[in-house]
Amino acid sequence: MTLPEESVQAICGAHDENLRRVEKALEVTLGVRGSAVQIKGAASAVGAAERLLTDLGALAKTGRRLRSDDLATALRVVAEEPATSLVDFFRTGALIQASRRLVAPRSLNQKRYLRAMLDHELVVSTGPAGTGKTYLAVAVAASALKEQKVRRIVLARPAVEAGEKLGFLPGDLAEKVNPYLRPLYDALFDIIGFDKVSRMLEREVIEVAPLAFMRGRSLNDSFIILDEAQNTTPEQMKMFLTRIGFNSKAVVNGDITQIDLPPGQQSGLKHALQVLRGEEGIAFVRFGQSDVVRHELVQRIVGAYDRWEARHGTRSGEAGSPERGGR
Repeated sequence: MTLPEESVQAICGAHDENLRRVEKALEVTLGVRGSAVQIKGAASAVGAAERLLTDLGALAKTGRRLRSDDLATALRVVAEEPATSLVDFFRTGALIQASRRLVAPRSLNQKRYLRAMLDHELVVSTGPAGTGKTYLAVAVAASALKEQKVRRIVLARPAVEAGEKLGFLPGDLAEKVNPYLRPLYDALFDIIGFDKVSRMLEREVIEVAPLAFMRGRSLNDSFIILDEAQNTTPEQMKMFLTRIGFNSKAVVNGDITQIDLPPGQQSGLKHALQVLRGEEGIAFVRFGQSDVVRHELVQRIVGAYDRWEARHGTRSGEAGSPERGGR
C-alpha cells in the first residue's frame, strides 16, 4: 500500500516506533520505503493493518498530529470492532472541553460513556481500575460547570478502608476523611488546575465529601459523582440517588470485583444494578479489561488477576489469594 507522503513521518513515528507497536499489536511485519508500505502476515491481520494505516493516513492529511496515545487508542478501537472507521471515531469522539484541557475518549466504551453522561440524568458505570470512569465523569462535570449548565460539582465517596486497617487518624474531621477523597482531588487538579480548584473549593462551587455528608440534602443545579460505589450499602445507595434535585445530573461509578465491605454485607452498587435495570432515563455502561487506558502494564496486571481468580475460583482479597491493593 502507499501512504500519503505528508503523513509518513507522523504514522511511522520517531525511529519507526509506531510501526513496531502496530507490528506487535496486529502480529504483522511492516516494511517502509519512502511512502510505500509492505505488510506481511495472515490475511486477516494484513487487512486490519491496511485499514488502520489507511485511516491514520487520512487523519494525518487533515492536519491532526498523531500522538502515542492516539495510536494506542486506534489499536484498541480496531481490536474491539475491526470495521470501525478511525476517522469517524476521532472526528466524532464526543470531545469535552474541560477547563484547561480537551478530553477525548480512548475506547469505544469511553465514547459511549461520554455520550451517556451528556444525554442522561443518571449514569451507572462499572468496570476495573484504569478505565477512566472517574476521570471522564469529572471532565464532563467541569465542562458542564464551565458552560454554566450547572452551578456546582459535588463529588462523594464512601469512607471505607480498602483492605487495610488504618486505625486512629489524627486531625479534625476534614483531615480524617481526606485520605479517602484523595483520588477525586487528583482528577480535579489534573483537569481544572490546582489554583482554580482551591478557589472553587473555598467558594463551595466544588464540594468533595464523604457519602455520609449527603444525607438529608437535595442537590439542585448540580453535577453529582459517586465514586467507589461498590462500597456503599443498599441503604446508602438509595439515600444518594434520592439526593438528585432539579436540573442535576448524577454519575455512579464502581468496580463490583473490588468490594471492601465487611463479609456478608451486600453492595449497594450490585443491588442498584438489579433494581434500576430498565428504568427510563438511566444509562448503564460496563467497562472491561480491554478498556484499561492508564498504562499497558495496568491492563496486563488486571488480566493476570482475572486469570488467577478464574483458575482458583476466588476473588482478589479473599483467603488464599493476593491481597487487594488500592486503585
